[in-house]
Amino acid sequence: MAETVKVLVPEEDVAKRIKELGEQISKDYAGKQVHLICVLKGGVFFMCELAKRITVPVSMDFMSVSSYGDGTKSSGVVKIAKDLDETLEGKDVLIVEDIIDSGRTLYYLMDILAKRNPKSMKLCTLLDKPERRVKDVKVDYVGFNIPDEFVVGYGLDYAQRYRNLPFIGVVEGVE
Repeated sequence: MAETVKVLVPEEDVAKRIKELGEQISKDYAGKQVHLICVLKGGVFFMCELAKRITVPVSMDFMSVSSYGDGTKSSGVVKIAKDLDETLEGKDVLIVEDIIDSGRTLYYLMDILAKRNPKSMKLCTLLDKPERRVKDVKVDYVGFNIPDEFVVGYGLDYAQRYRNLPFIGVVEGVE
């Protein structure tokens, strides 16, 4: 059976929620500059849209971290493929992620980044699956809590496909 994609969160709902997150982050960081760290590749769509809706000064950096490969389940092995270009020393850091599932990747990443002496560090994710958590990760800003299904769109992929969908969808017909 070939896979199909069913809409879970429509494009309009995603846009509305990102606007709300941008407003809340702007309020929380009033009078400060926020340094966004995008976890590539999936987080780039979300971070770009979020950054456009934050009204305080924003700087950005990118990291590539993976625990999936081409599968649909986390391998549990976290790899850093691309580290940050800038120092975090004394910065108000907001890590921007597309989805938090087991929490392994973000737990590992936040531990590493905390050792780089940011002034503050918070976590923002478009999608959260809290019932799948095996590592305790405090998420400060959540777009949507979603069920335990394999999702694509808005940066999330299945074997590098479907990232460009403007909505969050569930892939059906995949083992």
